[in-house]
Amino acid sequence: MRLDIFSEMQQPKALWHGEDHEHRLIQETLEQARLADEMGYGVWWQVEHHAAMEFSYSSAPECMLTAIAMSTQRMHVGHSSVLAPARFNHPIRIAERAAFIDHLSRGRFQLGLARSTIPEWRTFNIDPDATRGQMQQAFEMIPKMWGPEPFSWDSKDFQIRNIHVVPKPYRKPHPALWQACSSPASFEQAGRNGVGALGVTLWASLDEVAEMIHLYREALRKNCKPVGEYVNDQVAFFTFVHCADSEQEAMENGAAKAAAWYTNGSLTFFEAKAHFIQSAAELELLAKDSAGGGLAGQYGRKKDPNAPQSRAQRLLGRVVQGEMVPDQELWEVLSEQESLIVGSKDQVRKRLKRYEALGIDALMSFHQVGSLPHEKVMKSIRLTGELIPEFSAPQVP
Repeated sequence: MRLDIFSEMQQPKALWHGEDHEHRLIQETLEQARLADEMGYGVWWQVEHHAAMEFSYSSAPECMLTAIAMSTQRMHVGHSSVLAPARFNHPIRIAERAAFIDHLSRGRFQLGLARSTIPEWRTFNIDPDATRGQMQQAFEMIPKMWGPEPFSWDSKDFQIRNIHVVPKPYRKPHPALWQACSSPASFEQAGRNGVGALGVTLWASLDEVAEMIHLYREALRKNCKPVGEYVNDQVAFFTFVHCADSEQEAMENGAAKAAAWYTNGSLTFFEAKAHFIQSAAELELLAKDSAGGGLAGQYGRKKDPNAPQSRAQRLLGRVVQGEMVPDQELWEVLSEQESLIVGSKDQVRKRLKRYEALGIDALMSFHQVGSLPHEKVMKSIRLTGELIPEFSAPQVP
């Protein structure tokens, strides 16, 4: 398993000190990326979000990835992922920018595509029903644009006649292609397209991760019609990683608070709070139904309300509704989660090994989260990076 880095560029309002707080965030991100390159991480993955404020300042990831590429030597830079509906990014512009970054990085660029979600569709006046089809067309169009022949395309969404898209990528035949995946349908689509799967499912258990990997591998094996000139059959998953000298230090750094803040921020930004709160409330009722009677029958036993993942959802439901949960309780519940890799190097190593055993090719470690101080993020990147030689890492595709 390869260790990569995942970056949202987060800055809670509590950190908005002075007029230069945005500039400070950008410079800290560059410093973190240079350290990641020195430590031997495989890919720096930069998200794309718009009008997200404190949840993500990564509104122009192609600029940040260019800066990172120009200041690093070995690490690849990955756009995870370009929002592919055309009102965000026309396929011609995606192909042009990707090829330029590939040249500037000397072939170290990785291109992911995504559909985005409701609030960003609304901001850019995008029809949700058109997003999956436009992303699929972008996957099919972009590799052809990088070829030597004039490019044409005729569909309801795009009418393009005999154009040459320049420059062509530095890497031949083209950079590796990926798809951001958060649902079974998206993992299957990535497998059919022969592109890598970037698993961005929040709070997924190891069993759920294994199921998504299986769906992807089966689609790749049975129904693959590669959109590119070659198949990228790798799977990468993101999860929160915070490594410190001890578990106590990780707690004092605010690791559990950062994970809770991220959950609340993502549910707010993606407008998923109501559903999450309802699910948490149902689990809370199940937990109180100690006799296993009517409520259990009503909601079923698909989830054990006292399992670690369910306990976390119940606690996070309280956080999302504005309750001030004590730090110790946050730590005790959230540190049980398989999808959080937090603690000392030994603890982080053990949890990384669990992901490696699932057969994923890369773990996108998410270090810069919430209000975690920059110096603590740097230390986490360094300590986790010291574990890289212990993993038999697949090559970056």
